[in-house]
Amino acid sequence: MPEATPTAASASTASSPAADLPRPEYPRPQFVRPDWLNLNGRWQFEIDRGDSGLERGLLDKELSGEIVVPFCPESELSGIGDVDFLHAVWYRRTIHVPSEWAGRKVLAHFQAVDYDTTVWANGVEVARHRGGWTPFTADLGQVAGQDVTLVVRARDPKGESMPRGKQSDRYGNYSCLYTRTTGIWQTVWLEPVPESHLRRPRVTPDVGGGAFHVEVPLAGSRRGLTVKATLSDGSGEVASATARADLDFAVRLTLSVPEDRRRLWSTDDPFLYDLAFELVDAEGTVVDSAQSYAGLRSVTIDGKAILLNGERVFQRLVLDQGYYPDGILTAPSDEALVRDIELSIAAGFNGARLHQKVFEERFLYHADRLGYLCWGEFGDWGCNIGKDGDNQQPGATYVTQWLEAVERDYSHPSIIGWCPLNETWQRLHDRVTVLDDVTRGMFLATKAADQSRPVLDTSGYAHRVRESDVYDSHNYEQDPEKFAAAMAGLAEGTPYTNTHAGHPESVPYAGQPYFCSEFGGVWWNPDARPDEDSWGYGERPRTLEEFFTRFEGLVAALLDDPNMFGYCYTQLTDVYQEQNGVYRFNRGEKFDLTRIRAAQTRTAAIEKPAS
Repeated sequence: MPEATPTAASASTASSPAADLPRPEYPRPQFVRPDWLNLNGRWQFEIDRGDSGLERGLLDKELSGEIVVPFCPESELSGIGDVDFLHAVWYRRTIHVPSEWAGRKVLAHFQAVDYDTTVWANGVEVARHRGGWTPFTADLGQVAGQDVTLVVRARDPKGESMPRGKQSDRYGNYSCLYTRTTGIWQTVWLEPVPESHLRRPRVTPDVGGGAFHVEVPLAGSRRGLTVKATLSDGSGEVASATARADLDFAVRLTLSVPEDRRRLWSTDDPFLYDLAFELVDAEGTVVDSAQSYAGLRSVTIDGKAILLNGERVFQRLVLDQGYYPDGILTAPSDEALVRDIELSIAAGFNGARLHQKVFEERFLYHADRLGYLCWGEFGDWGCNIGKDGDNQQPGATYVTQWLEAVERDYSHPSIIGWCPLNETWQRLHDRVTVLDDVTRGMFLATKAADQSRPVLDTSGYAHRVRESDVYDSHNYEQDPEKFAAAMAGLAEGTPYTNTHAGHPESVPYAGQPYFCSEFGGVWWNPDARPDEDSWGYGERPRTLEEFFTRFEGLVAALLDDPNMFGYCYTQLTDVYQEQNGVYRFNRGEKFDLTRIRAAQTRTAAIEKPAS
């Protein structure tokens, strides 16, 4: 696998050492070009509480404050720490574009900005994007050697229906809703590309055929261009393929892996092949090139089991919400992303539901490297317009933003399933509702975008798609015996399903693979003060031994079920007032990990050979 993470200091055009930059690592590790410029660091900044900045001329003025990008203004790491509602915020920075980039146009990439963003370059609008989870790009044109002033306005209005995930709709945190994120919260960077250039490939592993199928879209295609893809391992080239690039919108290539060079990606051996792409003109000159990687693995369904490479692997997942005390949604460092995966594995988990957040792509890169299974999920909460979940109206923007996330993450081998929605319900009057339409639309759109992974229509509560690949439930019963009894119906084809007063029941279970995708959440904070806002599910254990008895009993009920393909325990870390994590919010230890791990890592019933 290539070193797919060059820092800004290693790029030939970097203007400052990596040590001076927050989050200096390469932000798009599965499609790497050598030349780039990291724009993290200090930007001019101003809060626009009335969203009147455009009328007041902020586009053309120096801004009154300063912020450290890529951290949101609500966070400590930004240098601001303002946790009130920020209806609009403005950023301004003048960049000198390296003269070495002459002859190429310059792209400004924004990995994530929350929520409704407009970008101007030297006073001219160059990009608009709606959605807080996914990247977008502004084409600055051929500006090598010039000074370019970037101005960014991000609007995040209170009360608007938008997919905000777990961001609080009140001033303070409460229940399972937490401090908001506004504006830039992932890396901003520049990249030069030729007029004709590669766009991000889609890589589909084919274990049965011993191959990778690659689609390479192009920008600015012209006659005479060809695309070459080369697959390598530690011993050298494994396979290569070349195709004309001027006949289709995307070049399609197949890289066949000889049997003696096939090595599957798995949790035990997360092997990754190097993958190189070249765009070559009619004279044989390389016009553009990029480095990537790929994992050869399959995800299939066998009855009630989900197979990895044809083998039953019980999915011991943990709910990971990706919050940090000092960065909120943004990890303080790349090492912090790695550490979260390592902490999870140390506790006996082999993967995670990436819950109510589209995690930054660096996390998935490390999951790929470490053999960590991930369910990709959308931060869909925030569609409530009425009271108590009534009149939920997610619309086209949900489908649009979700498909951007699927497209970004399609080629990561660590992602083994998709879940676009979480805990959806709506009052029903014997008719199909907007939520039904959106749920089905997001399911069908995901299946159309990706035929290589299972899709769960919604996690918990009202399943509305009969042909969903997977069925699940959330069950926070704290008594292990009652929990086991509630889950026992799966053997007779009548598994536990969620109900909610006044809301519709799910479509009937149809024999799909089934898992309890949220359980546990055992409340434990031995240092909590009597007046502290602290909570977890059920009654707080009185002793540490009582916690372990509860944890071990709940886990055993699912591990011992021969029809259960996995589970997801709530949760990896405490998050603000929700103090039911395996670790503290600062990632400090709460429990004897040897005992936590032992409870989970014995062979699950579904993994045992049939007698």
